[in-house]
Amino acid sequence: MPDTTRPLRKLGFLTIGLFDPADPAAGHESTLQIIELGERLGFDSAWLRHRHLQFGISSPIAMMAAAGQRTSRIEIGTAVTPLGWENPLRLAEDLATVDLLAGGRINPGLSVGEPMHYDTVKHELYPDSWEVEDFSYARVERLARLVAGEPVRDFSGRQGVVEEFSSRVEPHSPGLRQRLWYGAGSRKSAVWAGANGFNLLSSSVIFPESDQAPDFARIQQSQIRAYREAAAASAPEHGPVRVSQGLVVIPTDSASSDQREKYQRYVDQRLPRTRAPQGPKGMLFAPDLIGTSDEIAEQLYAHAGFQEVDEVAFALPFSFDHEDYVQILTDIAEKLGPALGWTPSGVGQDVP
Repeated sequence: MPDTTRPLRKLGFLTIGLFDPADPAAGHESTLQIIELGERLGFDSAWLRHRHLQFGISSPIAMMAAAGQRTSRIEIGTAVTPLGWENPLRLAEDLATVDLLAGGRINPGLSVGEPMHYDTVKHELYPDSWEVEDFSYARVERLARLVAGEPVRDFSGRQGVVEEFSSRVEPHSPGLRQRLWYGAGSRKSAVWAGANGFNLLSSSVIFPESDQAPDFARIQQSQIRAYREAAAASAPEHGPVRVSQGLVVIPTDSASSDQREKYQRYVDQRLPRTRAPQGPKGMLFAPDLIGTSDEIAEQLYAHAGFQEVDEVAFALPFSFDHEDYVQILTDIAEKLGPALGWTPSGVGQDVP
């Protein structure tokens, strides 16, 4: 059995929220039910991917608002929201509103960079400014300032009989700034996140340095350590930082024989891409972990990246069915989590 002297402190899961374009409401409802199940099973967090012009969740902010009203304890986050698609001021308003409605449980995960397939959408997304839009770290820095309540303008106060104006984004949700995460895949972005007071989301995709051997676990470990060093050296007002790892795990303890075959086909199809760097940036993908919970736990304890964290957001496979996710989440909560030393939160409490 794995060594559990360093127990896993927080257990979460990540879903893309796929839906059938002929019946998108059903897919969104399925995702909400999965989050409700996660709370009943004692998971600490549920995370939503952000997909635009695809058949996955395009508006996780709206989904978090709905999930927040159907749960009472579980933290809800995005992993991640690409800011190239967003107006930081409007996003700050929405995030604060949802966070207040959820009682301070929102964990926005963010990234920067040019939107995916930008040339195909830039004229609709930014028809008058696509050539000059800034997709650098400055965009996420601006969001962080707005979420923190820093002034937007000098103008404020009463105008007329009833109009009252603020100089900052309203509503303001205290504590939300400390719950902003950055999805970093490179050492540079990990160091930037640490130096600028963001928590770190490290996923199953990373970008190695040119002089690093293509060993996913070791590279992830080095990025997390570089992040912690940068965070420790940054301004103290940023407060304590959190690091979450997001690998794909598929426990098969209670799976049917048909499910096991389906899961293994999925893993086998994705395995070749993990054997060598991919694309011009040399992306490295982590292999999916499949097997009994005890087998997966042993692999995780031997994983250099996992050794650096005490919380995870295990990614659910993209294309499975609702009943598959129920089985996987149940096995994660009832078997894999305890094998990693995790204790469920709030099990047995009523869910609204």
